[in-house]
Amino acid sequence: MASRISELILDCEDPETLAAFWCGVLDYVELGREPDGGVEIGPPSGFGGLQPTLILSPSADPKPAKLPLHIDVNATDRDQEAELERLLALGARPADVGQTGDEDWHVLQDPEGNVFCLLRRRLDPA
Repeated sequence: MASRISELILDCEDPETLAAFWCGVLDYVELGREPDGGVEIGPPSGFGGLQPTLILSPSADPKPAKLPLHIDVNATDRDQEAELERLLALGARPADVGQTGDEDWHVLQDPEGNVFCLLRRRLDPA
């Protein structure tokens, strides 16, 4: 028997803002609220499917910037450049983590400065 990732937890200063951002990026919806003010978001089908949920957990000491584990995203219904424009319009910002400029991915930051990457390959939305 194996395990699979069901949830990812991201410490943040403003769970509401990050929940709205990541819902827009991933086409997720709010699934619930934690007693501590955290917000759980996930696919419209809810918890337990193939896609993990994301819990935005309030923290007085979040560690923005390049995390030891970061999120990579792929477009599902457009090319990489169109998706980059969409993510920037949602509030993402370009990030410099030492890339050369020859990469086929874009390094971005969410509204709190957490680094994530937009990869080139388009994925099936299913």
